[in-house]
Amino acid sequence: MGMRGARRDIRGAAAGAVLAFACAARPADAQILPQPAQLEMRSGAGFEIGASTAIAVTSSDAAALRIGRDLTEWIRRSTGLKLTASPATPANRIDLSLDPARKTLGIEGYELTVDAQRVALTAAAPAGLFYGVQTIRQMLPPWSEYEAVLFLEPRKVTLPSVAITDAPRFAWRGAMLDVARHFFVPDDVKRYIDLIALHKMNRLHLHLADDQGWRIEIKKWPDLTAKGGRTEVGGTPGGFYTQQQYKDLVAYAEERFVTIVPEIDMPGHTNAALSSYPALNCDGKAPPPFTGTDVGFSSLCVDKDITYRFVEDVVKEIAALSPAPYFHIGGDEVKTLKPEQYRMFVERVQGIVVKHGRQMLGWDEIAAAELHPSSVVQHWRPDAAKAELARAPRLILSPADRAYLDMKYDAGTPIGLNWAAMIPVRAAYEWDPATIVPGAPPSAVLGVEAPVWSETTATIRDVEFMAFPRLAAIAEIAWSPQERRSWEEFRVRLGAQAPRWTALGINFHRAPDVPWK
Repeated sequence: MGMRGARRDIRGAAAGAVLAFACAARPADAQILPQPAQLEMRSGAGFEIGASTAIAVTSSDAAALRIGRDLTEWIRRSTGLKLTASPATPANRIDLSLDPARKTLGIEGYELTVDAQRVALTAAAPAGLFYGVQTIRQMLPPWSEYEAVLFLEPRKVTLPSVAITDAPRFAWRGAMLDVARHFFVPDDVKRYIDLIALHKMNRLHLHLADDQGWRIEIKKWPDLTAKGGRTEVGGTPGGFYTQQQYKDLVAYAEERFVTIVPEIDMPGHTNAALSSYPALNCDGKAPPPFTGTDVGFSSLCVDKDITYRFVEDVVKEIAALSPAPYFHIGGDEVKTLKPEQYRMFVERVQGIVVKHGRQMLGWDEIAAAELHPSSVVQHWRPDAAKAELARAPRLILSPADRAYLDMKYDAGTPIGLNWAAMIPVRAAYEWDPATIVPGAPPSAVLGVEAPVWSETTATIRDVEFMAFPRLAAIAEIAWSPQERRSWEEFRVRLGAQAPRWTALGINFHRAPDVPWK
């Protein structure tokens, strides 16, 4: 996470809450989230950050240098000290090192040791260095997230003595943001990227088109945004991203080791496109814009050649905006096509996606089609046919009764839906991705993703309320070894996040089963 996410104003009671906990001492393992794969709390003095401390980034890699600068800024906020990088410093230093020979760490793992003389962070690749710095960041006082805290005199901060060797359980650790039903401006999306990156998540799936709105500029089909981008749920004004804005989001995410995964839902959930271009309808007539929340009533005309010219143009233009190897075609809740029409459409679109050098993703209904070995099925329906899913080439797990963050916490939650389940924090945490699809080979399970659909989340503050603290639970499921996880231990570490989240200005839900600090 870059520094932008930390630069949030909090005032009055919120600022007071941060400072009230400023002197609270908590062991490192009570703060780090997700839980590291291996963590040893050591006896003896920790590392005291003081005026003589130096940060040494022993690499000329641009990403490593950027990560070092971010750590310098968090330390400045923690202590009031402006540290400098000096590799020659013999003691009292923080070393950030890249060692490609450490292949056992993988591209996202890291090793971190802290003692009285030195903090040593080593990774094989910049992503691992980034995640290691997120761990150090969680060891710093929570007020390091709050830019407005200024010190008249520098103050000392001590990192606890610890040894950590850490790497993620799953390669795919995702969050999904529905920007189609309600539109979120680029700064809102960047805010969400910052927050998921803090929790070591590495995919942001953007649901860019649905019945209520089309949110990405397609130059060959300008009316998609000129007409289809104007609306959203409830009839309030919508919006869209220009291609330059989207490229900026992609670059912003990449600096935080987050890959943006674009989704254009099809053949259903397409009323915004159908109302923009009559030719995409079988009868050649454009339906009116839609601002409700019903599903399943719309579909592209799958028997027309223009439909596939349209799909190819969309895939081609979006693919050109990002190096990410993924394109999500949706494919869910199609109620107006015959099964054979649906399968034909998915397989033909799959060919277009592959032609443009991308791997096709789709919701779990696409498992009924003949899938390319590179294609990915995103499981969401709790009652989906598990035998069919087990045959999928690859899987992402987003079971709606566990991972859908737009579901209410309980009957008193003021926003959200409940068609899949009420999902308290414990239910969001206590499941194992390895058991969701019996018969699926472990190698086929890429990881986990937590969607936030936006029928009822009209602002980023709404999104934060529904996502936190459950997004942290999903992040730990995706990162930490199953044998390291327990609800009773997790809820304590989760409660310890309150001062940091308050400093970040997160509008989180204080779930009653979590001992918030």
